[in-house]
Amino acid sequence: MTDHLSPALKTALAYHDAWTGKDFERAMTYIADDIVCDAPAGRIEGAAAYRAFMGPFVQMLISAEMIAAFGDDETALVMYDTETVLVKHAPGAECVTVKDGRITYSRFLFDRTPFEAARQAGHQASGQPGRQPAT
Repeated sequence: MTDHLSPALKTALAYHDAWTGKDFERAMTYIADDIVCDAPAGRIEGAAAYRAFMGPFVQMLISAEMIAAFGDDETALVMYDTETVLVKHAPGAECVTVKDGRITYSRFLFDRTPFEAARQAGHQASGQPGRQPAT
């Protein structure tokens, strides 16, 4: 990557660096109050629901490795591989829309299969990404 990052990519990378660095409170400063996130488990609306979705995953995160990141003025795509206490390789990608330095929309893709397999193998799956927040 270069020193001349687009505005959306700067925000997406700052968000990614914060949550992968386990500073979830700082990560949430990049999330708009009215964020909409489409994830494998369904649509998540609002910062509180997004916090409930991502927070437990961040708690079980061991490490993350950036694969690629691209962006323009309003959209960024970040792809990475994570290691968690449940799953050694859990790749994910987020295509985000950014307005005024905050993420307003996230299309979040990841494979739920390894997490389901870990749960079926008897692991505690508390906080697994992709679980629906309690309603």
